[in-house]
Amino acid sequence: MTNPLIALRDLFATEYPESSFTREGRRWGLVDTGPVATHQPTGKVPALLLLPGTLGRADVFFQQIKALAPEIRVLAVSYPDHGKLSAWIDDLTALLDAHDLESVAVLGTSLGGYIAQTLAFTRPAKVCHLFAANTLPSAAELLHRRPFSLDLWNAPVGDLRAGFGDTLVAWRASHPDQADLIDLLMAELNGRIPEAELRARMDALKGAGELPACPLPPDAVTLIDAQDDPLIPVEWRHRLRGQLDAGAGFRFHTGGHFPYLVHPALYTAAIRFRLGLTPLDPGWMPADGTGPGRQTEDKAVYVNSESPR
Repeated sequence: MTNPLIALRDLFATEYPESSFTREGRRWGLVDTGPVATHQPTGKVPALLLLPGTLGRADVFFQQIKALAPEIRVLAVSYPDHGKLSAWIDDLTALLDAHDLESVAVLGTSLGGYIAQTLAFTRPAKVCHLFAANTLPSAAELLHRRPFSLDLWNAPVGDLRAGFGDTLVAWRASHPDQADLIDLLMAELNGRIPEAELRARMDALKGAGELPACPLPPDAVTLIDAQDDPLIPVEWRHRLRGQLDAGAGFRFHTGGHFPYLVHPALYTAAIRFRLGLTPLDPGWMPADGTGPGRQTEDKAVYVNSESPR
């Protein structure tokens, strides 16, 4: 039986095929929608750089890319098969420079969220807006958690894959309506992301070190998370909120670790709103049910209007 989500992703890949760029021997995948002519004043609408999590290539954001491409330039990357996080930050900076992108909005999820924070905090001139999504406040949190606690370059790849796969299988059992999503992610885990790339992603995060303080003002930071995320515990989410001091937060009742795949339209709507492209979508509502958002010193928290499970 055809998986409709994979079919849509594969169709997207024919429309926006992944190219590559290489720096100092590290080969990255790249989806780039190219410059867009808009009616916005020059410099008003930034390009958007998308950084996937451990279980996604650039096209895992296919629904966001396709929706946003008519309005803004979108670049999404697939990670190389070696290199430390510091080298990856240099590579991403070189990518932006090569495309004459002085400053961009950056959205990263999970692993990508940690990379996005590192890029924004160490190269603040290159990042005009940070979206930190379903991510963690410190890489040290992973050191004693499987599969990150394993010898990432020498452990059997099956053990590394099982560390993620067991969580996905359990999620499928409790969320049978998301079977297509789990099949897509399992295909990524079991070979669409090559073994060396999977190991490199995990190693880059495990060796990332602590994040510096966030230099961006609150109105340039957006936090996205989900109440039922099985991989980011509540205490980590609270710590991240304190560290980022985000000007706005978008909290999904459901969506687990992958709300961009479970609720793609609402996810994209949050991006559009924070980039000033459109008003707030009615699918988002203030966390306290009143006003334009729960206001706390110019900060607002929004929740999606579906009923919690």
